Amino acid sequence: MSFEQLRLIEPVLKALENEGYTAPTPIQQQAIPYVLEKRDLLGCAQTGTGKTAAFAIPLLQLMHQDQSAVRKGPRNIRALILTPTRELAIQIQESFVAYGKFLDLKSLVIFGGVSQHPQTEALKKGVDILIATPGRLLDLISQNYITLRDIKYFVLDEADRMLDMGFVHDVKRVIIKLPEQRQTLFFSATMPPEIQTLANAILKNPAKVEVTPVSSTAETITQSVYFVNKQDKRSLLLHILKDQSIRTVLVFTRTKHGADKVVKDLNKAEITAEAIHGNKSQNARQRALNNFKSQQTRVLVATDIAARGIDIDDLTHVINYELPNVPETYVHRIGRTGRAGANGIAISFCEGEEKAYLKDILKLIARDIPVVTAQPFHNGDSLSAPVIAPPSQKKPQHPRNKKGGFSHNRQGHVTPRHQKDSGKGQPAHGHGQQRQKQKQTSN
Repeated sequence: MSFEQLRLIEPVLKALENEGYTAPTPIQQQAIPYVLEKRDLLGCAQTGTGKTAAFAIPLLQLMHQDQSAVRKGPRNIRALILTPTRELAIQIQESFVAYGKFLDLKSLVIFGGVSQHPQTEALKKGVDILIATPGRLLDLISQNYITLRDIKYFVLDEADRMLDMGFVHDVKRVIIKLPEQRQTLFFSATMPPEIQTLANAILKNPAKVEVTPVSSTAETITQSVYFVNKQDKRSLLLHILKDQSIRTVLVFTRTKHGADKVVKDLNKAEITAEAIHGNKSQNARQRALNNFKSQQTRVLVATDIAARGIDIDDLTHVINYELPNVPETYVHRIGRTGRAGANGIAISFCEGEEKAYLKDILKLIARDIPVVTAQPFHNGDSLSAPVIAPPSQKKPQHPRNKKGGFSHNRQGHVTPRHQKDSGKGQPAHGHGQQRQKQKQTSN
């Protein structure tokens, strides 16, 4: 399917062509027609599926068609996109600017952690589309800089992350201030009960689209796991980064302190690296992100919340320096690469105390992950890993029970015992392989 078949107007098609986009992703194919029909939408889609373009493109078209040939009076906010993090808000605004390049529509992004003066001055000049984080939005509403009375289009993005970050109460406060008559688009990677309840409360007869459930990982991502002792992780990372064909690497740690330590070690080894996490100022975080995008910085080290919303073209590698303790987070992490049909590589380090996390990840994604043993820091003891019991069975009481545990098949994959004959993983080698990119929207 082409964008032309989605009945998009010429200025939008021209902007997409200008960006080099040729074919819509599955969620765009499903969502855009519903949005253009002015229906409420419930979208279950994770990062990297193209969901930003799935709502930005049709909203720009609707807003362009709504406005009269001659504008009367000042610009009033007609579309509100509510998102959990500053980084994601900035990414979304960049998308609106790109796709609306040939339309007379003004967008603005507001978020906390920086001076509000430039934001309030921009608001005074008039804005059509506002992208905001909940805290700063409510703050500026309380100061009478913002009114939501003219909102016709409301997008709640990454609703499950709103819940994770404790923003649901603020979201509800915003919703109360919205006009009853509006079009609402609701996106979430997962649908826990509280999020489902919220969706039911604010959507009216919504169309439903679902693409790439959170438990699945993209086939375009080559995954591998490196068993290593904790004290050898730094050396293993430096060993991998000797491969100069690895141009951009996003490294994940579980803690802010851990991120700073990895950056210090890399810089000491003369590898350009910066950290992005909650203790950094907004300006420092944005500077680090811009340096990484422009490849002035080779390695960006991030914690999970800080990384949500990072959308970088041509990101070749993701490395889990520390495995996440929430298995769904693994899917979100590695989804930063292999986007929009491009190839990507995800490498995970696993030391003894993280074996339980690996077990949970394998159960969630229901596939095997190749084990790299041809590396100088391989820990031979790591082969006796924790038990993985089939969901329908009780977990064996002892990790050495011969009916449980990880098995290694002939290709060297680590596999849930009950799935070892069904895995389709590929041998993990050539982590510097060249990506073959099919250019599509990936926001």
